[in-house]
Amino acid sequence: MTVHPSLQNYADAWTHSVEAIAELVQPLVEGEWNRATPCPAWSVRDIVSHVIGMETEMLGDPRPIHTLPRDLYHVRTDFARYMEMQVDVRRHHTAPEMTAELEYVLIRRARQLRNENRQPDALIRAPLGAEQMLELAYRMRAFDCWVHEQDLRTALNAPGNLDSPGAYVTRDVLLEALPKVVAKDAGAPAQSAVVLDVSGPVEFLRTVRVDADGRGTVDGAPSLGPAVTLATDWETYVRLACGRVRPSDVADRVKIEGDEHLAQAILANFAVTPN
Repeated sequence: MTVHPSLQNYADAWTHSVEAIAELVQPLVEGEWNRATPCPAWSVRDIVSHVIGMETEMLGDPRPIHTLPRDLYHVRTDFARYMEMQVDVRRHHTAPEMTAELEYVLIRRARQLRNENRQPDALIRAPLGAEQMLELAYRMRAFDCWVHEQDLRTALNAPGNLDSPGAYVTRDVLLEALPKVVAKDAGAPAQSAVVLDVSGPVEFLRTVRVDADGRGTVDGAPSLGPAVTLATDWETYVRLACGRVRPSDVADRVKIEGDEHLAQAILANFAVTPN
């Protein structure tokens, strides 16, 4: 194995999730590919198409030449348009075509991982013609695949892997966004603290502290007098943070203590994944 030590954890998490995705969709009949998922506007087929498309980009394959329909109401940004291209080009592919392409892409990507000799800070292609460091790309593919694995599990009524390696990558990615949610987006007052208490397969307690200048940081130390404490379970936290549910849909699964107005502002801004 030639993957750099700082990349190995992400490579392992990615492998675990994409193999789970392949196993989930392999036995599906044609109609099941059209099932709606919690990922807004995407079906089971669309999610698998997205995974295939992003992995081909990691391989350096050229993007498809394809014109998107004008009536895709959920495509509102350049980023969404970029992501939708790999999805829409496969919308009429059959189940055997989908599983065959997924299997082939995963074989190629596994070979790429085995032979990886680039450094973590090497720059590679990113969406919209940008560049990103290899380590970030590995991390975001592990995150993306685990979240979409969970989308598929929900759609197919096949729960599982809530504590797999990708879950812990996802936890860390989502927690990095929390200071901005609390301090900037929700407008928590200076010198305040907000506690997030998550239970379940992935259990943790984090405190977001807002300093005198209104900047937020997150740490694992408890706060003696937080302005707000939000307590929920791991699955609900992920679904909120990834925009899979509205706060009102899971109000019975989120316990609020403290400033109700601030708590609702935080929950209103809780979704941090791109649209």
